[in-house]
Amino acid sequence: MTKFDEKKLAGLRNAKELLDAKYGEEGTDSRRLFDEKARAYYYGVILRDRRKELKMTQKELADKTGTARSYIARIERGDTDMQLSSFLRIAEALKISFTPVFA
Repeated sequence: MTKFDEKKLAGLRNAKELLDAKYGEEGTDSRRLFDEKARAYYYGVILRDRRKELKMTQKELADKTGTARSYIARIERGDTDMQLSSFLRIAEALKISFTPVFA
């Protein structure tokens, strides 16, 4: 059985503490900005991975969606805040479907 050093364990911080220290507490402008950028990056990774699964280039996706290749690249890097309409148009081109959930 593995023994843990209690002194080292006491010094560890959880993810919330680390994020609070680096980006500010939840509700602050700096934390909100971090959350927005993290979300943009996350969605970009999802779209990029799907595009690659389909063996589609950024240029091909841009042509299908009526956008510029540079815009697709910025989305995939999480460098731009895309509108919902753009997200849905890109998702449709990548054959990503959404199932409505009703309460």
